[in-house]
Amino acid sequence: MEFGPHLVLALLEGAITASVLALTAAGLALVFGILRVVNVAHGEFFMLGAVLAWFVSTTLTETFGTGPAIGFVAALVIAPLATGLVAILADRLVLRRIGYDPERTIVATIGLLYVLQQATLMSFGPEARPVEAPFNTRIALPWPERVDGEWVLGHPWGFGTTSYKLFVIGAAIVVLIGLWLLLRHTTLGLIMRATEQDRDMARAFGIPVTRVYALVFGLGAALAALGAVLVVPVQQAHYLMGGDPLLLSFIVVIIGGLGSIGGTVVAAVLIGLTDGVVSVFFSATLAKIIATLLVAMVLVFRPQGLFGRAGSR
Repeated sequence: MEFGPHLVLALLEGAITASVLALTAAGLALVFGILRVVNVAHGEFFMLGAVLAWFVSTTLTETFGTGPAIGFVAALVIAPLATGLVAILADRLVLRRIGYDPERTIVATIGLLYVLQQATLMSFGPEARPVEAPFNTRIALPWPERVDGEWVLGHPWGFGTTSYKLFVIGAAIVVLIGLWLLLRHTTLGLIMRATEQDRDMARAFGIPVTRVYALVFGLGAALAALGAVLVVPVQQAHYLMGGDPLLLSFIVVIIGGLGSIGGTVVAAVLIGLTDGVVSVFFSATLAKIIATLLVAMVLVFRPQGLFGRAGSR
């Protein structure tokens, strides 16, 4: 295969990585932006969403005889909701009791990470399990080739992708637009932004800040779980899969700007496409090294991130 088709395929794979990463990192940025705490357990909420997606889809398919499409749709709804409820419970039992103190929250969420990981291991086992995609039609993409001295669009290498991978990209875009509309054009979004800017003043105006914090923590976890549900038909669900999403989410949030949802999405696209291209043409390890170097450069030359505000809390 020539360089051009290779590059397009790499960009497509990178776009899938960027889509899932944008959802996961947006949840992390939302929690930091409003609660001002670093959620080290964010990757385990991603993992929990993937494992619950497998459990829901498998249960419906094997026990009730439903097709993979119904099982996947059910997982798409149930897994993020269940993960969000677990996060809200963790907020009430742990984060609220330590007053959302930044240093103690890091330690607490590290403990939460191991609790979620080991509870998943004991409940579902160590095996990596696939989830069947609801649809997976092969889509051949045209590529120009020279025939009898003329350029025509053909498929000389079986060059293409699948309908489900395109769905992942489209679904992530829709969810991110919905998140932006929620934050900018709804009363709930106004309450969240008021709490972010000055929680004491928000409390003085009667805003239930602790409830807002619990809701935001749950929403951040649900976004991570949603990204996991979307990607698990492409990958496999297992109890140790939370490490890479957590690392990449932190990288994206630092580059985009702490607490900046827009910057997080832009950085996710940058890191995702870079990861796709470098992984295809070189190695996945080199892609992670480049991402780490980008973080180092941002911290040196623009510590607030590409879209962060200088001097922001």
